[in-house]
Amino acid sequence: MATQNDDDDPQPIRGDRGASILGPQNVPLQRENPDQLASPYTDSGTIPNLKFSFATARNRLLNGGWAREVTVRELPIATELAGVNMRLKPGGIREMHWHKEAEWAYMLAGRARITAVDEEGRTFIDDVGVGDLWNFPSVIPHSIQGLEEGCEFLLVFDNGSFSENETFLITDLFAHTPRDVLAKNFGVPQQAFARIPLDYEHERYIFSGQVPGPMKTDIVRSAAGIVPHNFSHRMMAQEPIIADGGWVRITDSTNFPAASTIAAALVNVEPGAMRELHWHAADEWQYYISGQARMTVFASGGKARTFNYQAGDVGYIPHGMSHYVENIGDAPLLYLEMFRSARFMDVSLNQWMALTPPELVKAHLDLDAATLAALRKDKPIVVR
Repeated sequence: MATQNDDDDPQPIRGDRGASILGPQNVPLQRENPDQLASPYTDSGTIPNLKFSFATARNRLLNGGWAREVTVRELPIATELAGVNMRLKPGGIREMHWHKEAEWAYMLAGRARITAVDEEGRTFIDDVGVGDLWNFPSVIPHSIQGLEEGCEFLLVFDNGSFSENETFLITDLFAHTPRDVLAKNFGVPQQAFARIPLDYEHERYIFSGQVPGPMKTDIVRSAAGIVPHNFSHRMMAQEPIIADGGWVRITDSTNFPAASTIAAALVNVEPGAMRELHWHAADEWQYYISGQARMTVFASGGKARTFNYQAGDVGYIPHGMSHYVENIGDAPLLYLEMFRSARFMDVSLNQWMALTPPELVKAHLDLDAATLAALRKDKPIVVR
């Protein structure tokens, strides 16, 4: 633990540094952030906040479920990517819509049916479950509907300023198009559109619906055929990269061609292990699924800051900044790393040092021969 006191009385004390709090305290928040309450001596300088929890985001409640988002407005440093956590009841429908940003998703619980039509009139439909992904490219219209057990999922968009509340909704489009134009467009009488909602309060967005039947009953045939690349992907069916301290599954455009703007890794870190020291060429947006983590971010110029993360938290690391992710709990840590990039890439500190002439490394760090010989030459990703 970061402090020398128990969880019932967290205080900003580390060794002979710091002192107890005499004024008001938010003890539950202090328990969740021990390394900010009592920063390690290695922390220094000013680094922007790199943490925001979905638990503190405004949750928009509707009769078909709910949605909450973490964007640049909630986490100003997160300019590259934004995230939405969404829940659909059984049969709940995320209204037919599209947006300028690509939509990448990870199914957290339950199952859903997703549909889309691309710019050439080619169709797509699939049922997705826990651990499955989907990616809808920019402006591709699509929908999501909860199946028998309902569902909850994470959406990630390739623009930090994205807002789920400003997507292009089909009911909004109809409400703001003159009825005579709609009638001419579809070749039907104007009265056919008499019941469409006419104001913002009546948009659907997330609404209740009937649980759909077998997928084959929902398939709509198109003369153009089906999309050439699936918009969904079974991430958990991938062979993981196994390491001594856990495993990693990496999904990017090389094994999921539809995901051309977002690359991701699902990382499992065992108790006492850590995601090795490394950095990336793109900003990293993290989502913590389970467990407890500690991460120190080194920003150059003598600046570093340590953060703690739990399930439902979002972390963010600007490109080029070194960091690790350590499991400080007694259960496995599971989290997602995401990047606005077609390919997953990281630079390993272990690998760099191991593949640099030993005498050059020794001249910098004064390491002894045994330590130099023990440096890993592979790329372990997760270490003990």
